[in-house]
Amino acid sequence: MLATIPRGTKDILPNEIYKWTYLEEKMREAAALYGFSEIRTPMFEYTELFLRGIGDTTDVVEKEMYTFTDRGNRSITLRPENTASAVRAYLQNKLYANTNLVKLFYIGSMFRYDKPQAGRYREFHQFGVESIGTADPYSDAEIIAFANDFLCKILGLKDIVLKLNSVGCPKCRAAYKKALQDFFKPHYDELCSDCQGRFDRNPLRILDCKNETCKALGENAPQIVDYLCPDCAAHFTAVQKYLQAAEVPYVLDPTLVRGLDYYTRTAFEFKFLPLGAQSTVLGGGRYDGLIEECGGKHTPAIGFASGLERLLLALEMQELLPPAPQGCDVFLITLGEQAKMVGLKLLREMRAAKLSALTAYDSAGMKSQMKQANRAAARYAVIIGDDELARNVAVLRNMQDSEQKEIPLSAVIKNLIFEVKK
Repeated sequence: MLATIPRGTKDILPNEIYKWTYLEEKMREAAALYGFSEIRTPMFEYTELFLRGIGDTTDVVEKEMYTFTDRGNRSITLRPENTASAVRAYLQNKLYANTNLVKLFYIGSMFRYDKPQAGRYREFHQFGVESIGTADPYSDAEIIAFANDFLCKILGLKDIVLKLNSVGCPKCRAAYKKALQDFFKPHYDELCSDCQGRFDRNPLRILDCKNETCKALGENAPQIVDYLCPDCAAHFTAVQKYLQAAEVPYVLDPTLVRGLDYYTRTAFEFKFLPLGAQSTVLGGGRYDGLIEECGGKHTPAIGFASGLERLLLALEMQELLPPAPQGCDVFLITLGEQAKMVGLKLLREMRAAKLSALTAYDSAGMKSQMKQANRAAARYAVIIGDDELARNVAVLRNMQDSEQKEIPLSAVIKNLIFEVKK
């Protein structure tokens, strides 16, 4: 077990980390364009935050949270999502004090005990944004446009489809809840045990169940758009109007409900169709009641989150990731103790000149060090031995074509800079 990774986790190794840093750079680029500032919250919070924020009838709370009791006998949970944590940080640090609108983004690990599969791990990584402080449907459209621009323009993904719905507000849901209960009551015995437990408390969660029988039963269930109150209906109409003005294509999906209870009104998902069953690469919606639920005053908000693992799968499928970075600029080969002493100073000068430089740390011979230079994919090698030191020169070797020349020791850095930047 000491050398075995826990199921549902993954090492991100040096030969693939460049993909992650590229994607994170693109996320920060997108966030800057839309005026979002980065926030980093703890990886664990008091469990109550997620129980109250996410909802105790969700799969996340019922089945997937990593919860434990700490040494102070407090219930702690590894964050399964970051919206609740961002809201807690917003309230605790009074981020609202100097502005009516707070725009935050985050990149980090989340934890859910779920069945591992392609693009889904028990430790997974998300990029998310939260826009806190306005209920204007214009902000809904801008957040969705942000997500669309990020996926389709900044990352360049094709085959992306935006699914859009409204899940109403607490006022709408009273009538809708009764309609769902009336619909599912004749089929109660066919529902899974989880959905039977949700029947009285929150029948809307039945529509989000992954059980195939429950999914089939819900196909002809009443649609929430038919139960929207006048305010929610007007809001949803306005969101669509603004999206059309922004030329963001969408498909109405009256069956779309998000997996967390805090969503109100606008709900949306971006699907990358080639991924099949696990096609959702980004999802979000409005959560106008969450801040109040967490102890603040009523504050409307909207956001989205996107899983990095699924995005990387999509980018790889469409060959949109950059090539792997080249090796180091230069490998210093030293032959003899005196050459190693001179080489140490030379290495520092190379790095001060922003040249990536490696060397051998043992007393290997020329052949062995050349092999190390090749394994490091070095573009150039600088060779120093007793003979070169006696003549105050070094050998500069192009590792691609094997051409080499002698240059004065004092001119090594100048020559390297010239060659590397060609």
